[in-house]
Amino acid sequence: MYRGTWLLVGLPLLVAAFSVSSPEPLPAPALPPAFDAGSARLLAAELATDYPDRSPGAPGSLGAASWWSRQMRSYGFEVQDQPFHATIPGRGRVRLRNLIATVPGRAPETIVVLAHRDNVGTSEGANDNASGTAVLVELARAYAEVPGTTAARRVKPAHTIAFVSSDGGAWGALGAAHLARQRVYGERVVAVVGIDAAAGRGTPRIVFAGDGPRSGSPVLLRTASRRVLEQAREEPARASALRQLLDLAFPFSLHEQAPFVARGVPAVTLTTSGERPPPAFVDTAAALDRRRLGEVGRAAQALVASVDEGLALRGGEAGFIYLGSRLVLGWAVQLVLIACLLPFLAAAVDLFARCRRRRVSLAPALRSYRSRALFWLFGGAVFGALAVLGAWPDGDPRPLAPDSEAATSWPLLGIAGLGLVSACAWLVVRDRLLPRRPVTSPDELAGYTAALLVLAVLSLVVVATNPYALLLLLPSLHAWLWLPQVRGHAAWARAAVFALGLVGPLLLLASFALRFDLGFDAPWYLAALVGVGYVPATSVLVFLLWAAAAAQLAALTAGRYAPYPDVDERRPRGVLRELAGRTVATARARRRASLGEAEALQS
Repeated sequence: MYRGTWLLVGLPLLVAAFSVSSPEPLPAPALPPAFDAGSARLLAAELATDYPDRSPGAPGSLGAASWWSRQMRSYGFEVQDQPFHATIPGRGRVRLRNLIATVPGRAPETIVVLAHRDNVGTSEGANDNASGTAVLVELARAYAEVPGTTAARRVKPAHTIAFVSSDGGAWGALGAAHLARQRVYGERVVAVVGIDAAAGRGTPRIVFAGDGPRSGSPVLLRTASRRVLEQAREEPARASALRQLLDLAFPFSLHEQAPFVARGVPAVTLTTSGERPPPAFVDTAAALDRRRLGEVGRAAQALVASVDEGLALRGGEAGFIYLGSRLVLGWAVQLVLIACLLPFLAAAVDLFARCRRRRVSLAPALRSYRSRALFWLFGGAVFGALAVLGAWPDGDPRPLAPDSEAATSWPLLGIAGLGLVSACAWLVVRDRLLPRRPVTSPDELAGYTAALLVLAVLSLVVVATNPYALLLLLPSLHAWLWLPQVRGHAAWARAAVFALGLVGPLLLLASFALRFDLGFDAPWYLAALVGVGYVPATSVLVFLLWAAAAAQLAALTAGRYAPYPDVDERRPRGVLRELAGRTVATARARRRASLGEAEALQS
């Protein structure tokens, strides 16, 4: 049945193949871009040298904001100051400022050109992101008043263009997230073009991942790729197909297009750096690459002009996988992932039916899983309680800066407290999970069936919330389905099959460790994302219940599984369990007595 059901996956694969499309980019602007790379490099060097520490709360942050405002006012722009507050892990509650210079257009629909001016404070931040701030100034200069003309009017674009110097960009795109939450921008923005680390020596790169399972606009992406190709004479780099799928399965991005993409707004970021900001020792004014700065600046200018002169864009509703000039639509990818779930569901249901026909009781196995699930949920609750008590870094639900102390310094005291409380809880739960008699083959089969049925239910929850996340769940489903078949094999064979089921979570962990250069800090970084609330509560709950099922299957693999004992098999209660039992019994007796008195008075 399992092998035969795989034939059903062929049809979704065929549909996905026919869904591959190649959207046409918007036409090039009528006028070629006129971007002054030399002037932009001087501006970036000036900002980086005068205000090397522009981190939130630092004196240089206020100076950098005043510097950008002076630059824009020198070209006749009125600068709107939008202050807001945010909580940054390791820094507490700080006051941030988004600065906006607007060029009115013939239509109220707005194109946002965005670059953050702050940095982490460990270097000059010349490339990240004084270069992007300088590009923003040079792009706005094209719409400045021209002295000596009779009209003395700015170039009037078709759309309103908002040049935004955001704050907190290096600390989880805080300014961009604040801007995306505003209703006026959420309703009127037709496109967002982010500029980040524009003067590095790397190949120009396009980033389009979001905070949710979306991918922005394919037309905007193709247009950005074409404009970069025209200026840099090489195809821009982008995430591989696997990394794009991971970004949809576990939405995450450090760049400022992410909050807009999550809300269905077409957005893209142009950069020359990798996934992680450039190292401090190369992020200096002397290392700025004028040629790359000019290429990215001209590409951004041409991209904004193409969007301004082109048709309306549409945001991606279900995401897509971008492969060269072609893309696979998101609904087709979801359909294939759901189809890959069918063989497991069919086999799991068949296994359940066989247990029913053979009168194999699943109740003890389900109770055993319940004990493990309660332990993992208790551990999650303790983690949340320690977060409230301040054991973990506190902050807004945004990504942590990888270079910050909060992202790399493990809070050993909090981890030790979590481990101690969890160990005490395990000692209580373990008493009901120890073997008290020889475990029979039907007992083991029931244990496997109960865990696999739980995984089947969890897979349906994932389908209902984010089908892309099946990428992380499918390896465990299909690998662990074979555990009942290999229970008579050698221990190494059983361990190998069980280890194959851990590929999904390990793939995510490896992605953070290698892609964002976190190394061995990747587990703590993921835990910190949970602590600040960036990871949805549904995803955390699914992981905890999945871990409980994995623990039951691990016990079966190691030969340490036992069904939940009957009443006559249970050991006498320990001191803590006896005290808890008596407390509950006393409370119930008092409640029954009070209800009896109330009924007597009524009668």
